[in-house]
Amino acid sequence: MIAQDERCPCLSGETYSACCGRFHSGTTVPATAEWLMRSRYSAFCCGNAQYLLNTWHPLTRPGSLELDAQLTWRRLDIVRTEHGGLLDEEGVVEFIAHYREGGIPGQQHEISRFRKVDRQWYYLDAAPDSAPAG
Repeated sequence: MIAQDERCPCLSGETYSACCGRFHSGTTVPATAEWLMRSRYSAFCCGNAQYLLNTWHPLTRPGSLELDAQLTWRRLDIVRTEHGGLLDEEGVVEFIAHYREGGIPGQQHEISRFRKVDRQWYYLDAAPDSAPAG
């Protein structure tokens, strides 16, 4: 778990409580697709599978989610965003998430699609042209 006064794993520069922690606690919801993406990355970092399920679009949400405890997420790089703003209903965030597994570095490059339902953003899926992890 991440301490409230630690730097947020999404690398926004804010503390966890001022950044993704407020989304994880349910105090507020992310206003943009990028902020949902960042909060989901932070949820992977702190092992918060329930938040990941809660922010997954009902059309594509799995019945359960088991996180790989062997992965240590190290850094998030946002490559680009397309739409996903306050007035949009859909958005795309391309990112590279860096991790270590058994001391070996790796990365996940993904183009994630998001959809807003009733003023709340949800992760829909990875675009078909996302690069495999490696």
